[in-house]
Amino acid sequence: MAVKLNHTIVHSKDPRAAAEFFTGLFGLPAPKPFGPFLDVEVGNEVTLAFLSADGMEIQMQHYAFLVSEQEFDQIFGRIKARKLKYWADPEQKQEGEINRYFGGRGVYFEDLSGHLLEIITRPYGDWPG
Repeated sequence: MAVKLNHTIVHSKDPRAAAEFFTGLFGLPAPKPFGPFLDVEVGNEVTLAFLSADGMEIQMQHYAFLVSEQEFDQIFGRIKARKLKYWADPEQKQEGEINRYFGGRGVYFEDLSGHLLEIITRPYGDWPG
């Protein structure tokens, strides 16, 4: 049996706002309620289950998404249209830039709860030695 990631919980200050922010940027269908969660399905059968942090401190998580060149252009266009800050690096030092790792394009940006999201057009491989 192949082991596949099925879902992960995304703690959020405001799960509805966070889920709608995500679906709006990524051009995905509206989130679906499931118990205390708002579920968003991404293209590889993985569900992001947005859940209220209920006053807890939210520990930043990193979520990276592999997208096509066309999807990158569309999502990045929405990032710029919303005037969101974005960076070429996870340390958030190269503001206003994208990276070109492994011959693709990538960019980092934050969601409404401070999670670091990333879109890339090529999977990461071995760093040159």
